[in-house]
Parts: sequence; structure tokens; C-alpha cells
Amino acid sequence: MPVTTSEFVPADLDATCFENIEPLFLALLDRSVESAEALDLWLVDRSELESAYSEAQARLYINMTCKTEDEQVQGAYTRFIEDVQPRAKPLGFGLDKKQVELVEKFGDGERMERYLVLHRDTRAEVELYRDENVPLETELSKLSQKFDQITGVMMVEFEGESRTLPQMGLYQESTDRAQREAAWRAVADRRLEDADAIEDVFDEMITLRDQVAHNAGFENYIGYAFESMHRFDYTPADCSVFHDACEKHVVPMLRELDEQRRESLGVQTLRPWDLLVDRLGRNPLRPFSGGTDLVTKTRHAFAGLDSELDSMFKTLGDGSTSQGVDGGAMLDLDTRKGKAPGGYQYMLDRTGTPFIFMNAAGLHRDLETMVHEAGHAFHSMFCEDEPLLHYRHSPIEFAEVASMSMELLSMPYWGGAQGFYADENDLSRACRQQIESSILLLPWIATIDAFQHWIYANPDHTRDERAAQWQSLDERFGRGVSWDGLENYSLRSWQRQGHLFGAPFYYIEYGIAQLGALGLWVRSLEEGQDVAVKAYKKTLSLGGSRPLPELFETAGLKFDFGADTVGHLVDRVRSELAKLPE
Repeated sequence: MPVTTSEFVPADLDATCFENIEPLFLALLDRSVESAEALDLWLVDRSELESAYSEAQARLYINMTCKTEDEQVQGAYTRFIEDVQPRAKPLGFGLDKKQVELVEKFGDGERMERYLVLHRDTRAEVELYRDENVPLETELSKLSQKFDQITGVMMVEFEGESRTLPQMGLYQESTDRAQREAAWRAVADRRLEDADAIEDVFDEMITLRDQVAHNAGFENYIGYAFESMHRFDYTPADCSVFHDACEKHVVPMLRELDEQRRESLGVQTLRPWDLLVDRLGRNPLRPFSGGTDLVTKTRHAFAGLDSELDSMFKTLGDGSTSQGVDGGAMLDLDTRKGKAPGGYQYMLDRTGTPFIFMNAAGLHRDLETMVHEAGHAFHSMFCEDEPLLHYRHSPIEFAEVASMSMELLSMPYWGGAQGFYADENDLSRACRQQIESSILLLPWIATIDAFQHWIYANPDHTRDERAAQWQSLDERFGRGVSWDGLENYSLRSWQRQGHLFGAPFYYIEYGIAQLGALGLWVRSLEEGQDVAVKAYKKTLSLGGSRPLPELFETAGLKFDFGADTVGHLVDRVRSELAKLPE
């Protein structure tokens, strides 16, 4: 049986210093491996070293996003990506080559089945690696950091106070249309101030990514991205099938709902500031107040859903400590000036502790983000005893099933006196909003994915051509909204999607996973909540140890994102929405 423990890496190793990790990398490269059992130990020792290295980077990244204005913190992260990463990557490539050779030599029978996914992925890394790409990837990391710094300090002066952009989201739910418009324009104008700087960053990224792909022997970055992201189970053509399915089945529903919204609001045309307000004129949903209250109510929801998940979530703390991770918290939830936008979960791979970052402003979408990132944390914790680091991280397409499923499976437990929505009418509104957003997110995903395919198939495009392509995609997949007089904003609205900058091509995964999450939710309706949660936990415990279609199969789901699957789910969503009162 494979080895499951190792004492190869010192417990107090400071992996932010290359001089500390280099001897361990070299020791693995030089070690003689003469048996299958020795291979097992070598793989576990490599995992321990890379877990320490991964956690060092995670801590620096977390601190960097929590404190975008702290020069010392920013400098520490920059030094890591400029000094440590470029020197470690060639050593990692050496380990990859040795690993491929060793697995092919000693991995047979049951052992080869165990290492199937690991070997497939590592062999792809060996095929892709080029020394000349290391400095280019360093520059791309620095550009991603620059994007975070530009957006992290964006503030708006509104109604006499300085506010972060997430805080401004509160006003988009106001029943005062004039206030909504003023808030929307204030945010849009603030984004426009840095739009050219962001375009500059993106142009540089496109050029560098195209060069990385050419260096590795690809025609363009699309093929490189698919192999580097280990997309062995679907192709760019399958992505186009997903786009077409969304256009056929989801966009009509999206625009029907928008027309109902327009009629209910009593406006001649729907505008961008009309999309989040309650269409019946009710006060906005306010499910919590502050990070601590958010955690308390999330605990209540998980306690109702499943006792094991409840216990896992409690280990992350109560949200009362605001600064993570070296500030002492594993939850950094409230929005504030100088904090990077967005939300994420980052696993500290050596200590086995997940960290959750978000910018909560008291909105329902913050509730969604909280349970979403908690789903990622559950995934990490279910895999913490896996000795191989590679298998503690699942394919992104299923990692997002873990998170998106929580948004839907936790819905029945959002109510009650201690929950997010004590009022039954508010709970019904929240569930309707959640179900609608789960299916109506798909056209936006198709838009972003199609946009990226076009960008990297045409890397020499001009900014005007990019804007025109964005407009054509909005016409194909977009909301039933009038942008008359707002073209200057709409043509740059793609800049809101941070994945385009820091995680290229990482977006179709949300579409695939959303279909999986909806499928698991439908199982909960048809077979019972316990059945769905059991399947959820069983699949999460596999981590990334099996190919993607097998992970879906273990959850009782079909790995398919064509028209039949999308159409069936749209029909089921329609029928469930019909049961909910307005």
C-alpha cells in the first residue's frame, strides 16, 4: 500500500526563502528510487515539500489581498514571485520529469490506477514546460497583482461618505430609482477613471500569454490553456456547444424575466440600475449585519443541513477577528478600504486549514458568497488526510460543484428565528432569487468564455475590435437592458470580471459546475436532502484522485453540458419557481 506519512520536511521550514527549500528539492532529484515502495515514499515526500511551499505562497497572497496599501506586505509577495518562484520552477520541472519516468517504470496494476490522474497531469506539465516561459509567467503574476492594486483602492464619494465598491452595491437594491441611478453612475465613473490603466494591463497580459503559448509550440493560448488546466475530458468545441445551449434555452428565460421586471417596475425601458431592486417594490433583503452575524447565521444553516458540515465550519472561527491570515483570522469577511475585491477560499496545504476571504456589505449576494466559499472549504477539509497534495485539489469543474451546491442545498435552512430570514415571505424571496440567479448566471458565463476564446484566437486585435466583440456577445447573451447613452460604460463592463486578468479561461468551469450543482439540487428534491448530501460528501472525499466524468458519476450526475441537459434543467427551474409565491 502507498506510504501515507513523511518526516522529510522540517516542521519549522520557512518556505518563503529559496535557500531553505532548494536543498530539499535537490535531495528529491538526487534520491535513488529502485522499487515501487520507494516511489510511494518519494511521492509523499514531494507532496510534503510542495505543501510547505504552497502554504508559504498562500500566506503571502492572503496578506497581499487583505492589505493592498501595505508596502511591506506587497513587497513580500512581490519578492516571492520575482525571486523564489522563478528559481523553484526549474527544480519543480526536474521533479516532474523524474516523476513521469518513475511512475512509468514502477506504476503497474493497482498502483498505476492510483496514480492515473497524477501521472496524466504531470506528463502534461512536462510537455508544456519551457525555461523561457518562467520570466514571462513572473511578469504575468506581477500584472495580476497590479490589477488587484488598481481595483483594491477604488472608493466612491457618495451622499457625503467615502465607500468601497462592494458597499455601493447596497444602493442597487434601493426602491428609489433616482438613488439607484446616481449610485450606479458613481461606481461606473470611478471604474472609468482607471479603465485605460486596466486596458494597459490586459493588453500586456494578452501579449505575454500568446508568447507563452508559442514558446510551448501552440498556435495560440487557447490550446495551451486547455492543456495547462488539464482539460482532458472536454474541448473548445464542447465550450461552443455550451454557448449554443445557453443561447437556445437560458437566454429566452432571462429576457422573459427581464420583461416581467420592466412591467412590474412600470418603466418604459429597463436600465442597468434596475436589475437588483425588488421588482414588486419591497425593501431590500438584509440577511445579516457584519461578519460576525454572517458567521452565526451561516452556522445555523449548516446545523440544519448536516451535522458534519456544521462541525467543519465551526473550526474556522466566529468572524470576530477581521484581519487574516497572519492577522490571526481564517475568515476575513467585511469590506474595507485597501482590501482587494472579490472573494475566494485558499487552503493552507501544510496545516490543513482553509481561509475564506470576501467583501461582505450585508447583501443577499454576500450570503451566497459565504456558503459558496464554505463549500470550497468543506472540499479542502474532506481531502486533508490525502497524502498526495495533487489529489487534495480537485478539477476546477468539480471544485465549483462543491461550492455552488451549497448555495442551493442550504436554502431550506436560511429561515427561522436564528436564521438569515425570520420572515417566511423574505425566505421565499431569497430562495426565488437564488434559484433564478443559479440558472441565469449561465449566459454571463457563456459571454465571458466566448469572449476569452475570441481574444486569444485573435491576440493582435485592437481595443476597438475588442469592444465591438464584447458588444456583439452582449447582444447574443445579454440582459433585456437599454444602454442608450451609456455606451462608454458598457463597452468596458468586461473589466468587472477579475478572472479575465488573474485566471484566464477559468470561467467555463462555473458553467459546467452550475449544471452539476443544479443537478444535485434536483436530486435533493426528487430523492431527498439526505441522499444528495451523502452523495456530495462522498464525492468531495475523492478530491482530485479520479477523472472528471467519474467525479460527476459518483455524485449521481451526468457529465454533459449540451442542449438536452441545459434544457431539462431550465424546465425544472421554471416548475420550481412556479411553486414559490412572489
